[in-house]
Amino acid sequence: MKGVSNLEIHRNTWIEIDLDAVAYNIKQIQKKLPKETKVMAVVKADGYGHGSIQVAKKALQAGADYLAVALLEEAIKLREASITAPILVLGWVPPASAIEAAKHGITLTFFQKDWLEQVNSYSFSKPLHLHLKVDTGMGRIGIRTKEEMQDILHALNKNRSIYLTGVFTHFATADEPESTYFEEQRTRFKRLLSRLKEQGLENLDVHVGNSASAIRLPEDMYDYVRFGIAMYGLYPSQAVKEKGEIDLKQAFSLHSKLAHVKRLQPGDCVSYGCTYQAETEEWIGTLPIGYGDGWLRRMQGFCVLVNGIRVPIVGRICMDQTMIRLDQAYPVGTKVTLIGCQNDACISMDEVSDYAETINYEIPCILNNRVPRIYKGQ
Repeated sequence: MKGVSNLEIHRNTWIEIDLDAVAYNIKQIQKKLPKETKVMAVVKADGYGHGSIQVAKKALQAGADYLAVALLEEAIKLREASITAPILVLGWVPPASAIEAAKHGITLTFFQKDWLEQVNSYSFSKPLHLHLKVDTGMGRIGIRTKEEMQDILHALNKNRSIYLTGVFTHFATADEPESTYFEEQRTRFKRLLSRLKEQGLENLDVHVGNSASAIRLPEDMYDYVRFGIAMYGLYPSQAVKEKGEIDLKQAFSLHSKLAHVKRLQPGDCVSYGCTYQAETEEWIGTLPIGYGDGWLRRMQGFCVLVNGIRVPIVGRICMDQTMIRLDQAYPVGTKVTLIGCQNDACISMDEVSDYAETINYEIPCILNNRVPRIYKGQ
């Protein structure tokens, strides 16, 4: 198994990340975008659980021009991995951390006059670049009114080391079929953008598009699209997937191997609470993965793939182990696929997230670092 950062694997459970799929997905969105619109690869939350450094490097090789993260710590991690591409921190950063951001050449998001005034009081050895966040309807962070914008513009240019280099917003319903609210947000942003231009701020990096809006309206995405979930081969929603406007390849798969196989007699129980009881003579396999790895207890009753055949998860999932009912006796060490394809059968991330009553974004993020990532296509 290659690509585990030189760590030796001592367990038979692992995640495979197909970096060639990441590159393929970037090429797919680039085909839809105007030549002047570039890709900002979003690698926050450790690259949505795929590995931020590995994905960032592959994304840049595939043609991405910019990287985005949520935290300053995530950006510094990329810099320490010798990644020199522009990086934007999308979330709020304490004012005192602006000095560290400038030191590493990392662009920060801002949207508060008080924040800017405090940062203005610092001395910088290197320039600090800022992107202004506009809240057009997401209701999280960002300026909402022209008065807020005016206050911030008045506070700009008081420190010669600080530069406003970009402006952006985020759409709340871009992945939904109903577009009324989406269009309202677009209108609000255009209004504020025109006011910025009236103030002489013409040469800003402008970005509004997440994966869903970039797929839906590629011709109206300004300078960058923030390519996140779709870069990993996952559709932002079922509505976006059903439209069939882009072909994506899932980069993430989860595998294990049988650690133990036993024969149960009718009436024998499996796992805590005896929630599963054998009705006939059965073969039960044990996998070395559990909720301590992020494989949720609610996946009880779901299925996995053994020899390309779907077999059910039985009994409560434990912290470190999961039991499955086999269709026959298999040798210890037999490969089991929990997410991904085996032979001609597949279990998609969407299928797993639907069963877990969540979204496909969450599943790779919660499968934690106890499960090693194996990289293909580096």
